[in-house]
Amino acid sequence: MRFLKPSLIWPLLTGLLFGLLLLQIFPTLTGQTGSLPAQNHSQVQAEVLAGEPLQVPRQQGPVSYSQAVRQAAPSVVNIYTTKVIQQQLHPFMNDPFFRHFFGENQLPRQQRMQSSLGSGVLVSSEGYLLTNHHVVKDADEIRVALRDGRETFAKIIGSDAESDLAVLKIELDNLPAINLASSDTLEVGDVVLAIGNPFGVGQTVTQGIISALGRSSLGINTYEDFIQTDAAINPGNSGGALVNPYGQLLGINTAIFSRSGGSQGIGFAIPSNLAREIMLDLINEGFVVRGWLGIEVQELTSSLAASLNLDPSTQGLVIAGLLRNGPAHQAGLQPGDVLIRINDQPVSSARETINLIAGLNPDTQASLDILRDGKPLELTATIRQRPPQNSGR
Repeated sequence: MRFLKPSLIWPLLTGLLFGLLLLQIFPTLTGQTGSLPAQNHSQVQAEVLAGEPLQVPRQQGPVSYSQAVRQAAPSVVNIYTTKVIQQQLHPFMNDPFFRHFFGENQLPRQQRMQSSLGSGVLVSSEGYLLTNHHVVKDADEIRVALRDGRETFAKIIGSDAESDLAVLKIELDNLPAINLASSDTLEVGDVVLAIGNPFGVGQTVTQGIISALGRSSLGINTYEDFIQTDAAINPGNSGGALVNPYGQLLGINTAIFSRSGGSQGIGFAIPSNLAREIMLDLINEGFVVRGWLGIEVQELTSSLAASLNLDPSTQGLVIAGLLRNGPAHQAGLQPGDVLIRINDQPVSSARETINLIAGLNPDTQASLDILRDGKPLELTATIRQRPPQNSGR
């Protein structure tokens, strides 16, 4: 057996060890595809995850909404109202005979105080706040409690039953006014928070999403353009704030759809843009400026269109009635005419048309495209200010 010389052993061992080291560092030299070592793979994954929060798309949101609550909650107030109710002492006093015998001014009566509660939102550091008309209607006394513990009395600047909005004013210093966001930017599925005073338990925050936009024909108000949300809204929440995850005001919580009286996930809020317009009118004019034509309309169904010898697919509104000497009557509109367009905007829904006319400025001209006896005709009407309406609430 022959042996290698000692002088050759160390170079061979050194080369062998060097080759093994190269294979460990570069496994592809063997012709096989390997994966990254576990340590390197986890490091690459961590870098990707760390980079994601730098770009947060609309579909993602924060884990907590505490910052939004801290921003908006101080602007939401509790409203307590009282009014005096005159009550007969005995049921017999309601009988006409007894009333005649005693005389109207001689009937014994007792006074009872009726209390109710609601919420409001400070929208100006000058003390203006928004709430619902039905929260303060017929109130003899309105008391406002702020989140910081201060309490004061409020006066009504203006109230609009047809939109169910009211503007109050309080006289305090350092008032935390909320920031308004444009409700036109809302999309179904956006996260919202409702802040108010449900059942008088104290300020409460609930969370949900926008369920629908532009809800109308609910029979709640004359003018309806509601935001629908599933954020829990209960009695006492009326007049409170609907805010976005940044603590900005999106709407005034107004009503719920409920069979039990409690929240069933269907609540309605007046959009902030509409609320702002009405608030400015109430502050500056004392009433809400709305356009008016003096018409009563009926929606054109396919059967009604056929009876008028029109194409069943015709979209429009049938003029069912006219106020004598009203704007539409003076423009030449007649009962039975079919209103197709106002200022080149198609009309098909009675509720949407009421809102469209209300948005027109008084003393301006409006073009009315109609069908009379199946023939197209264009009229011009002068819009007037809508007369005051009974609240009915």
